[in-house]
Amino acid sequence: MEVADKSFTVENILKAQHQLKDVVLHTPLQKNEYLSEKYGANIYLKREDLQSVRSFKLRGAYYKIKKVEDEARARGVVCASAGNHAQGVAYSCAHLKIKGTIFMPLTTPKQKVDQVRMFGRDYVEIVLTGDTFDDSANAAMDYCLEHEMIFIHPFDDYDIIAGQGTLGVEILNDIEEPLDFVFGGIGGGGLMSGVAAYIKNISPHTKVIGVEPEGAPSMKAAFENGGPVTLEKIDKFCDGTAVQSVGQKTYEICRKYLDDIITIPEGKVSTTILDLYNKHAIIAEPSGALPVSALDFFADQLKGKTAVAIITGGNNDISRMQEIKEKSLLYEGLLYYFIVNFPQRAGALRQFLTVVLGPNDDIIRFEYTKKNNKEEGPALVGIEVSKPGDYEGLIDRMRVNGFEFKEVNKDSTLFGLLI
Repeated sequence: MEVADKSFTVENILKAQHQLKDVVLHTPLQKNEYLSEKYGANIYLKREDLQSVRSFKLRGAYYKIKKVEDEARARGVVCASAGNHAQGVAYSCAHLKIKGTIFMPLTTPKQKVDQVRMFGRDYVEIVLTGDTFDDSANAAMDYCLEHEMIFIHPFDDYDIIAGQGTLGVEILNDIEEPLDFVFGGIGGGGLMSGVAAYIKNISPHTKVIGVEPEGAPSMKAAFENGGPVTLEKIDKFCDGTAVQSVGQKTYEICRKYLDDIITIPEGKVSTTILDLYNKHAIIAEPSGALPVSALDFFADQLKGKTAVAIITGGNNDISRMQEIKEKSLLYEGLLYYFIVNFPQRAGALRQFLTVVLGPNDDIIRFEYTKKNNKEEGPALVGIEVSKPGDYEGLIDRMRVNGFEFKEVNKDSTLFGLLI
């Protein structure tokens, strides 16, 4: 069926909505006063982090498995996922009492693996393999063919797309004013295919913006190439959207309906995660925070408008928070690393602390090896400043007081090795 056909984009999504209404939660659409005031707009957050499995992925997974229920009960299902699709499939398998095998990358946060095990109970088997989603997907497909099971694709399937599109139905049903913008994250493209297809058919004036991590811009690359391409290397920080290649079906629908795609630096995503937690008590995973991060880049266009940012998931491992804080500080220009050559004499460190550090500067990392046969000893020093403007003064004071140094932040090879 032609993806541009309105009967597909609307009717199939409404069928999915009817099927899912008693299974998935109708998640809140909350106006956020802080963000609304910040942008001079009406900013709403669609809280899919409050879904039964803490992400939107349950919608597509359950709808797909329900549509093939009888066959799936006899043969079993297989899926590959970086975490959230796996949880949706696991929940669906346990709910429908269908056996499933779930392949996940070795890099998947332990918290997500544990959640899959909890939701799937005795109905699912978890196989950890490969470094990326695409690696685990290839292994899953081989296993599926070998055992003649049914593959539940995480995004490139019309039933999956229709299920995810029910999120758009809820947004338009709940919004009480004309909707100008919708921001949603893109990994493989299933969510924004469904949401964009529904919203653009029902509310054509609404601009639908896809948001990708800067380190894994697979849909943007597909747009530029005229079709899906495989990225050679991706950053896995936003693990839920770290996909090397989008689907053909999702590409075609997104190409038709998306108004724009924006990529967001991982450091900016980290800042958003911390802001959502500290200001709103919202726990968002990196991919879930992507759409909120995009608001800053559309600030001028948002004034006086109404916008929805979809928080796609809240499966964030608490053990990652230190990494998230560090990425945020680096992005905001508040954290700097140096290799400092300290003269090997008494009082050199004391001098650095008293005359080089500013009153609000803080050393957060210090690694120093003293060698008796050398006049100088290098140390790795991490310094957090209170505002970006403090950086120049810090540099000036090191030079004036004779401390030789190298800026690790400006050397990507050295930064990757040491930090």
